[in-house]
Amino acid sequence: VTIQDIQNEIIDEFAMFEDWEERYQYMIDLGKSLPLIDDQYKTDDNLIKGCQSKVWVHAEMNDNKVHFTADSDAIITKGIVAILIRAFSDQHPKDILDANTDFIDEIGLKEHLSPTRANGLVSMVKQLKMYAIAYQTQLS
Repeated sequence: VTIQDIQNEIIDEFAMFEDWEERYQYMIDLGKSLPLIDDQYKTDDNLIKGCQSKVWVHAEMNDNKVHFTADSDAIITKGIVAILIRAFSDQHPKDILDANTDFIDEIGLKEHLSPTRANGLVSMVKQLKMYAIAYQTQLS
């Protein structure tokens, strides 16, 4: 399944909800199903810089695909990172680097977040792409 396919699924899922109250609830539910980061990776090195709440992301590569796990101490943020991980986990580093993130705007996420959360979202995307750069470099 391509990143674009997954992003389209996410767009379709968010379109099913009438209002942002329901979408926030859905994000919270997504956060609960997040593949949790192992406690040993909850370190300062894995903290996303630029997030108001604490968000840890860990990446490892298996069979030339990057696998992400994450956690956050805030329920909405956990939902946001769950959406990103769903879109980008278990994909080839080059595909992650080439992928656009327009789906974030299409589901209206940025405009419904506080400025600090929106900045955190941008930081999360940057961090996932940084991991992809690192792994792509290893492959080259």
